[in-house]
Amino acid sequence: MPPAEWDSLADYGFDAVWLMGVWERSPAGIAIANRNRGLLDEFRRALPDFHPLDNVGSPYCVRRYVADQLLGGPQGLSAARKELAKRGVRLILDFVPNHVAPDHAWANDHPEYFIQGSDEDLANAPAAYLRVAERVIACGRDPYFPAWPDVLQLNAFHPGLRQAVRDTVTSIADQCDGIRCDMAMLLENPIFERTWGARAGERPATEYWAEVIPAMKRSYPDFLFMAEAYWDREWDLQQQGFDFCYDKRLYDRLVASLRGPALSGQTGPVHRESR
Repeated sequence: MPPAEWDSLADYGFDAVWLMGVWERSPAGIAIANRNRGLLDEFRRALPDFHPLDNVGSPYCVRRYVADQLLGGPQGLSAARKELAKRGVRLILDFVPNHVAPDHAWANDHPEYFIQGSDEDLANAPAAYLRVAERVIACGRDPYFPAWPDVLQLNAFHPGLRQAVRDTVTSIADQCDGIRCDMAMLLENPIFERTWGARAGERPATEYWAEVIPAMKRSYPDFLFMAEAYWDREWDLQQQGFDFCYDKRLYDRLVASLRGPALSGQTGPVHRESR
């Protein structure tokens, strides 16, 4: 990217830039998406002359937390971070804690990290489960929507996974200055338990993020954790260590104000406490 483009970002006064979709895309995820009628319909609505080669993969179907070669690989990412740092701007990247690509190494090396299914589950709900080697694994999902067909659901209650996540986030911290954690509230104990029930196993005494973030902060005290959060979970996530959370209510009010007169009931109290 030309220096002038970096300059323009800094000139706006931003102190951080979030680059979405940096990580290595998944060939397995691309193949699934290119066979999925619902996704193909979405692609064609956005790009009427869509061809399968146009699909470079979902940024949230991560195979490895290594910069994709399509974007310059690790060297390109390092160069971008240095350019931003020269201008006093921090680099924020994604971390997707809820799920990984079907060809992520954990799928073969650590199948115990995932929510398990059965042949019966696969037969009854083929859009919600994937066969990986000899196992059936649940697809990732938000409890209010159908499963995402191209990703595997991690088990937030598994202690081995939590340690592996700490290691993964440490490796990411060497590549950027903070992470935006996708759908962070899905990993909270009460939400994960309601979503997956007995399939998740025994609910841990400690929250997922309370195990991940403080451990990271001891080694990287200035590393930023930002939560994509909904359902009024911001306060709880901040207590578990997040520096910043999405404020969906504020966002909705801003959108409403741009569209017309403030909607009734949208001026209610918001969190005023400090952590």
